[in-house]
Amino acid sequence: QVQLVESGGGLVQAGGSLRLSCAASGRTSSTYIMGWFRQAPGKEREFVSRISWGGGIAYYADSVRGRFTISADNGKNTVYLQMNGLKPEDTAVYYCAARKRLVGGRARGQYDYWGQGTQVTVSP
Repeated sequence: QVQLVESGGGLVQAGGSLRLSCAASGRTSSTYIMGWFRQAPGKEREFVSRISWGGGIAYYADSVRGRFTISADNGKNTVYLQMNGLKPEDTAVYYCAARKRLVGGRARGQYDYWGQGTQVTVSP
């Protein structure tokens, strides 16, 4: 099993920044890809970004590309999501997820483990 704990959410004004963290524990060696998703009230959970533990190419949703940056620190078993230029439409609960396969990772159903989420609220 793998446990994921997100932190770093909060309330910020539009244009501001936040950095989310996702600390992984347990059998982290069984996972290869880490992703961030978000879910706004009344909407489905949507893909934000993903990266492999070994680095490599990061993928982003069109809505966040150029503003958000994902990174992974293998030594700390932690994945980060740096969010700059935040907009009110970024308001959502942000979830970290882990996938046990080497490829894919842009669809919610492809992930094996999920964190509890952290709230991000962006005021106008």
